[in-house]
Amino acid sequence: MPRLFVDVTPLRTSRNFRLLFLGQFASILGSNLTVVAVAYQVYERTNSSLWVGVVSFIQLPLLIGGSLWGGALGDRFDRRTLLAFASLLLGLLSAALGVNALFVHPNFAVLILVPAVAAGLAGLAGPLRNAAIPTLVAPNELVAAISLNQVIINLGTLVGPALAGVLLATVGLSWCYFLDAITFGILVLATLMMAPMRPAVEHAGAKMMRAIRDGFTYVRRHAVVQAVYLVDLNAMVFGLPRALFPAVTKHVYHAGPEVLGLLYAAPGAGALLMALTTGWLGRVRRRGRLVVVVVLAWGVVMALFGLVPVLWVGLVCLGVAGAMDVISAVMRQTILQTSITDDFRSRISSIQMAVVTGGPRLGDLESGTVATFTSTEFSIVSGGIMCVLGVLALVRWRPTFWRERLP
Repeated sequence: MPRLFVDVTPLRTSRNFRLLFLGQFASILGSNLTVVAVAYQVYERTNSSLWVGVVSFIQLPLLIGGSLWGGALGDRFDRRTLLAFASLLLGLLSAALGVNALFVHPNFAVLILVPAVAAGLAGLAGPLRNAAIPTLVAPNELVAAISLNQVIINLGTLVGPALAGVLLATVGLSWCYFLDAITFGILVLATLMMAPMRPAVEHAGAKMMRAIRDGFTYVRRHAVVQAVYLVDLNAMVFGLPRALFPAVTKHVYHAGPEVLGLLYAAPGAGALLMALTTGWLGRVRRRGRLVVVVVLAWGVVMALFGLVPVLWVGLVCLGVAGAMDVISAVMRQTILQTSITDDFRSRISSIQMAVVTGGPRLGDLESGTVATFTSTEFSIVSGGIMCVLGVLALVRWRPTFWRERLP
């Protein structure tokens, strides 16, 4: 059975990858504490899923801008220095949210603006990490490294929200934010212990906006890369109703913050289980076809989540969706990283980062808006159906993605 489980070779062979792995795990765990805490705090203050979606959506412009800027910077300067600086600032912003939560009447503007600024910095750091991975491991270890990255992402997505639910029910909001700040401190230390990560090709003479524009030009000429972005955007916008989790917890399951934490953690549980058994993905040849199939499955289980008002069924559906997302993420990132040249790697990764982290925020606004004018259940079910229809339309529009395969 050794081929079934995730290959840990990159952790044994690359010290820099080990440090990135450990530091990123700590920060992902902490960031998920803040994601749940912000959604909970906004819903308790407003009793509105639309407001939860709006607060998330406000982060989108800064996140996209940060991602594009980070990609251009990463192709010009040392990625290690940029990562450490961005992580330090993110830790300070989490601490500011914790201080705000200590007040009897927390400032609502702080709750809106600080996560938005943090999204911009997270957007800047994301493509730097993604672009660094192929430079830290051997080419034949890339799928294993990306799979290991999915393990820590989903372990953090499992443990972080579950822990947040416990903290919210016991010691309060501020602990979620302060622990997040501490985890960013761990990431700063791990990053500074790594060797410098300078770009392979210097672009010091190029203007920043020109560099960003060149990245988009590259995407417009690459049909498969376009499809990688669009298939994920479709799933996240229509098939991820996380802005509705507080409303589902309170009005469908009639439960408290512990169940809210379970809803946020359930996709991470399924994703972690799948990430630990991704050894077989390295042998998949028809990679685009596999991505299409698992996104179709994602849409179906999300529709079922909205149809059946039973907690255990909902948790299972979210877990299956998380498992499907891991397969999609590993295959999409592998397709992307093996289809582009190194001189565009950070910039293309920045667009990928904008899609991966921006899609859920668009989804928050979409699901919150639909739920406001219809119902929570209708919003979830219709989103799952739209996810299925969207990926079928994409296959028709970009058939080269369906035919994409390992050379």
